[in-house]
Amino acid sequence: MIRSIRAFFLGRLLREKILLIALALGIAIVWFSSWSGRFGRFWTEQNHTTSELKTQALWLTNRGAIERSASSAAAQLVPSETLNANRLNAAVNGIATDAGLTNFHIDDPTDVSNGQFSVHTIPFSCSKVSWDALKTFYLHLQHKAPYLTIESMAVVAERSDPNMLDIVLKISSVEVGQSGA
Repeated sequence: MIRSIRAFFLGRLLREKILLIALALGIAIVWFSSWSGRFGRFWTEQNHTTSELKTQALWLTNRGAIERSASSAAAQLVPSETLNANRLNAAVNGIATDAGLTNFHIDDPTDVSNGQFSVHTIPFSCSKVSWDALKTFYLHLQHKAPYLTIESMAVVAERSDPNMLDIVLKISSVEVGQSGA
């Protein structure tokens, strides 16, 4: 087989030999590029899977400690002081009013539940806030911890008045012993 291919190649004119070599190189380049793309995707997936497996093994290794920690944390919460979505909205509204915030907006809550715990989250935004009012608001929220927590907070200077601030927060509460969502 190789001898017949070699004889065929050697029997060609120089320009045909060059064309056949160029064609063979083109096919090899296309094949290699396809192979390298598949190999790159395989390598990325392999690294991602290895990382995920290490993380899962860490969680499984520490499962007992995590469950003990969660149980002791849950035991410290007083179910009557935890807030459902309505009480969360009312509490944040009251804290904002007490802190002197006037131009605020509270969106509808989102709820996530696993049967034993429910986590209620509300988006809160306020514009044209002074630093002192923001600090008072934050300290009042901190006073309600661990029943109220700030998941995320963004503070930017007001465009029209750099001495005032615009804030966007996600405030959440945990409700113990309820199955509702």
